[in-house]
Amino acid sequence: MPVSRISAAFDKARSDGRSALVSYVMAGDPDLETSYQVLNALVDNGADVIELGAPFTDPMADGPSIQRAGQRSLKAGTTLKDVLALAKRFRETNQTTPLILMGYANPVHLMGYETFAGAASDAGIDGTIIVDLPPEEDMPLREAYAPYELAVIRLATPTTHEARMKTVADGASGFLYYVSVTGVTGAKKPVASDIAPGVQSAQRISGLPVCVGFGIKTGEQAREMAAISDGVVVGSAFVDIISEMEQGKSREEIVESVARLTRELSSGLNRNGGVA
Repeated sequence: MPVSRISAAFDKARSDGRSALVSYVMAGDPDLETSYQVLNALVDNGADVIELGAPFTDPMADGPSIQRAGQRSLKAGTTLKDVLALAKRFRETNQTTPLILMGYANPVHLMGYETFAGAASDAGIDGTIIVDLPPEEDMPLREAYAPYELAVIRLATPTTHEARMKTVADGASGFLYYVSVTGVTGAKKPVASDIAPGVQSAQRISGLPVCVGFGIKTGEQAREMAAISDGVVVGSAFVDIISEMEQGKSREEIVESVARLTRELSSGLNRNGGVA
C-alpha cells in the first residue's frame, strides 16, 4: 500500500536513530534520462524519500533555482504524463522508496482527479504535495485518492497557528511538510531554534512525521534540522547541481555530484551524533 511505503521509510529512519532524507528533483530537468539516473543516485547514496517535481508554468511557491528547473523541463517538452512514466520506470527496479509527486493543481485538474489518481497509483506514486490546493478545497482530490490509498501531504509554515494546524492536519496523510522559512524555496537559511516549537506543534496535532524543508543545502544545516524533525527536505541544492549541465558538465559528472551531496546530507541526519 502506498501510504504504508511512506510509513515504512520513516519507521526505518526512526529505528536507525536518525531523521529521513527527503530529496527533491524536477522531473525532466534537463531531460528524462538524466532525471532517471539522478533518482537512482539519490537512493543509492542515502535518500529515504523522493519528491518528484512536475513542471508548471506559474510555480508561485518556488524560488529561482526550481523555477529555472521547471522552465528547462517544460522546454524539453515534459508533461505530467511524462513525469508519471518516469516514476513507473523507477518502480521497475525500486519497490521500496516512496515517491511523492510535488506540483500544482492545474495540470492534475486538467487530467481529472480520478484519472490522475489511477494513473499515479499505476505509476507507483505514493502521494502528492499540491502546493496551491488548500485543505478547504482538496476534498474532491482526497475522494479520488481514497481507493488507491494515495497520501495527501500538506504544507505548514511558521505562521500556521494552532487552530489552522488542526485544519491542515485534518485529512492529511503520509507526512506533513513544514516550510522552515517564510518565502519561496531556497531563498533563506532556516534557523532550527526558531521553528522547533512549530514543528513540535505539527507533530502533536497531526500525529504524522513532520519534515522540514526550504533553504536546507548543506550537511551542517541538515544536521541542525534533523535534531528537531522526522525528516529533512533538500531540493534547490540538487537542482543547482543539475543546472550545471547547461554549463557543459556531462551527465556522468552531474550524477556523481548528486551522489556526493546525498552522502554528505545523509551523514548528518543521525540524532545521536556522529554519522548515520
